[in-house]
Amino acid sequence: MFRPGHYGVALTLYAPVGCWLLALGHPTLALAGGAGLLWLAMLPDWDTWLPLISHRGPTHTLAFAGLVAGAAWVAAAATGFGTHSVGPVDLRTFAAGIAALSVLSHLAADVLTPMGVALLWPVTSRRFTLSVCRANNRIANYLLFALGVFATASAASFGTMLFSGAV
Repeated sequence: MFRPGHYGVALTLYAPVGCWLLALGHPTLALAGGAGLLWLAMLPDWDTWLPLISHRGPTHTLAFAGLVAGAAWVAAAATGFGTHSVGPVDLRTFAAGIAALSVLSHLAADVLTPMGVALLWPVTSRRFTLSVCRANNRIANYLLFALGVFATASAASFGTMLFSGAV
């Protein structure tokens, strides 16, 4: 997928998390988590700028998602804010979860394309695909983006209503 499709899938998958944070009364954290998610959403495609690494190779795997999550955990711990809690989890865990969700959302979007991704590399190079649309399909990319915006707006509204006790 292209950038709009990746952002749309990321927003769609983050919507329940953002809703949960809003319902718990953490609007700043909900916004920060969403911003971090979008900031990292295109990280796996950095492989196009790296020599000796093929596109949709090692950066498009579950192992890479784990590596990025681990790096986010370490970065949050290094700031000294890692022991602060975010609802029932500490900030380190929250940062790692956002990082993992961001990479996983990228993989989910690419699974929709005929090329797919080798999710389980290095265990196997088998590519997983649903072959729904080509990555360069503008309609699919913008429909995914619209879905993400709708899911985010709905989650924001519902989470706010839950916090205020209107539901």
